[in-house]
Amino acid sequence: MEKTLNRIHPVSDPEATYFLQVSWEKDLGNGFGIVLSDGQCAWTGTVSEAEISREAADMEMNREKYVEELKKALIAGEESTGKYNFVIS
Repeated sequence: MEKTLNRIHPVSDPEATYFLQVSWEKDLGNGFGIVLSDGQCAWTGTVSEAEISREAADMEMNREKYVEELKKALIAGEESTGKYNFVIS
């Protein structure tokens, strides 16, 4: 299992710091687990392969392209800083 941990500052609260951990087996497109923490509380969830396909279709985006964008937004870390915005609600 592969995992990444990134620090994010959501545009909805730029002074706050959150930590985003993503874990997956072999390929992010097969689904992944996610943990979001503010240092005091943590929220967990999973995203299935079917949910990834459905979201790509809803966005009228090629599935492989959608998975590449997910990788950039969720696991690329410093190289994607400033390219993606996160909103916590």
